[in-house]
Amino acid sequence: MASFNQVILVGNLTRDPELRVTPKGTAICQFGLAVNRQFKDESGQTRDETTFVDIEAWGKQGELVAKYLTKGSPALVQGRLKLDQWEDKQTQQKRSKLKVVLENVQFLSSRGAGGPGAGGQGGPDEGIDQTAPVERHTPPPRTNSRPTPPPQENIDEDVPF
Repeated sequence: MASFNQVILVGNLTRDPELRVTPKGTAICQFGLAVNRQFKDESGQTRDETTFVDIEAWGKQGELVAKYLTKGSPALVQGRLKLDQWEDKQTQQKRSKLKVVLENVQFLSSRGAGGPGAGGQGGPDEGIDQTAPVERHTPPPRTNSRPTPPPQENIDEDVPF
């Protein structure tokens, strides 16, 4: 039987990302994401529901999250669900936790927007004057580079296809 495990979430970070490194040098970044949902209940009242999701990012993606995102930063996270299971050492009870292992992330805030995640940590556009006009270069239109075949005479039109 086929299976499919993919999650796409858009929300805000609930805490600053925590970056750790394994003994082999692999980065692991853990952070929380709050995903909001607005709906109307049976009485017609608008209600808000927030779901808190733990996210784990490995390698370069984890390093980038830790460098550019802070608490409150909006982000789109794509990943897969993973169930961690362990036994509590104090109570000897089995415990479990569902989390998302990040496979792709998009930073949704822009530097200079004044919102969370926009301050002082230097993003991908650091050092670029975002108020300066941008020159755009339009390439010349494409032309067909194939030579035109010479006209053919004596074409047999009774070719069966």
